[in-house]
Amino acid sequence: MEFRDVVFRRRMTRAFRPEPVPPEIVARIVDLAVRAPTAGKSAGVEWLVLVEPDDVRSFFAATSDEGFLADPGAMAGLLNAAAVLLPVADAAAYVARYAERDKAGSGLAGLAAGDWPVPYWLVDAAFSAMSVLLSAEDEGLGALFFRLHRPAGELERVFGVPKGRCLIGAIALGWAAEAGGSEGSATRRTRPQASMVHFGRW
Repeated sequence: MEFRDVVFRRRMTRAFRPEPVPPEIVARIVDLAVRAPTAGKSAGVEWLVLVEPDDVRSFFAATSDEGFLADPGAMAGLLNAAAVLLPVADAAAYVARYAERDKAGSGLAGLAAGDWPVPYWLVDAAFSAMSVLLSAEDEGLGALFFRLHRPAGELERVFGVPKGRCLIGAIALGWAAEAGGSEGSATRRTRPQASMVHFGRW
């Protein structure tokens, strides 16, 4: 598939068929995820990859509202995801990297994480997550990026994620059970490109 086709075809998938995804496909997706750009080669984004059915169920139990688990309604198909991938950003890795001698003139040297004007660890986590979404489309899979609906403490406990890391959300992967959304964001009209791109000045 041409890259342009991957970008044009990519959609968020909210329902999956209850079928496993071959491990070699997940491995290819993760391999591309860790090749995404990283500021200063800080390499401060790691991935928690959940492919075992028990782990996927434990993930939803640890991160979902109790009401959702009791009655997921139109989102029931999300719980059929074959895998869940979580980008885990480490702000301390960036603070340490930009304290090194070659970054002394960057304007970020010596800054605490909370003082960075743009948190590069979140930018890099988003780059890496986008690689997963595009790779999933290229592999013929559906994917959905979504926020965690409960504080990360239980997730950290269940899966051993170190304290102090930033979880920007999760990506569900699997074989799509839908051709496209029929309500909500899926039916919202896309803004015309002319209103989003400004050449020369705003």
